[in-house]
Amino acid sequence: MKRRVRPTLARSAHDRAAHRRADDDWLQKVWSGARVLVVSPDGFAPVRPTDAGMELVFRAGADVDAELPRTFLGEHEGQVFFSVSARRDPDWQSLRVVAATLDDLNAGLLAAAVALAAWHDTHRFCPRCGAPTRPVSAGWATECTVDRTLHFPRTDPAVIMLVHDGADRCVLGRGPEWGEGRFSILAGFVEAGESAEAAVAREVQEEVGLEVRRVRYVSSQPWPFPASLMLGFTAVADSSQPVRLQDGELAEAGWFTREEVRAARSWGEAGAEWPQDWPTPLRALPGTASIANSLLTNWLRG
Repeated sequence: MKRRVRPTLARSAHDRAAHRRADDDWLQKVWSGARVLVVSPDGFAPVRPTDAGMELVFRAGADVDAELPRTFLGEHEGQVFFSVSARRDPDWQSLRVVAATLDDLNAGLLAAAVALAAWHDTHRFCPRCGAPTRPVSAGWATECTVDRTLHFPRTDPAVIMLVHDGADRCVLGRGPEWGEGRFSILAGFVEAGESAEAAVAREVQEEVGLEVRRVRYVSSQPWPFPASLMLGFTAVADSSQPVRLQDGELAEAGWFTREEVRAARSWGEAGAEWPQDWPTPLRALPGTASIANSLLTNWLRG
């Protein structure tokens, strides 16, 4: 049996050690010897190449401005990790680009750091009274400076689904802002008062006019751009049903065979020129950081 591919950003190796977040004395004590990751709210961080891929570049706590708001990320094998937020340097790399080249420890640390940096950057005021907030709980919450209410990082659940016919065809769509030939599986946000399974059926019907059955959860991963949790599903539809664009979210969509999807992946990875007589508009698939990539990979493996 072939091993199922895990979503890239679902990987992690560090202990988040939540019990340490309220221990201000301990946090101050370990700061100078901690490894600190500097990230930008839009998902960039310093990295460097290794023999196995890429790794994050950390600073020692003693070398980081002590006045910067810091977030305690956790511990791993006796080492303590923090992050701070800053404007990105031109040499930094995006989490979207480097995620698949990082090991489990680096991938998990970077995903958490980026998610928290984005949240702090966009949630600086109390949603109840509008007063400024201040970071508490080692960066994992904020407190209103007026009414003292606590606020926690927002996570928006979204479903992403590989719709197939139970055989050799699946549904792919292209967003209007994407380049020509770049397709992915369908996705959408879970609405208020809705289950994830119901969201799968609704989004598929709204986007491509198909009725689905056998909705099955597969896996999840964070998507901190800025604050989503992607819930991966498969669902079955009758491929005799025509794809009909419904709500204007997609520029084009259709049924594609395994052979077409596999060819698009191999050609895209090779960076080769496409044949002039290629019979399908499919030219590129989602990047390796996306859970869409792992869902398609597992489907291609049967």
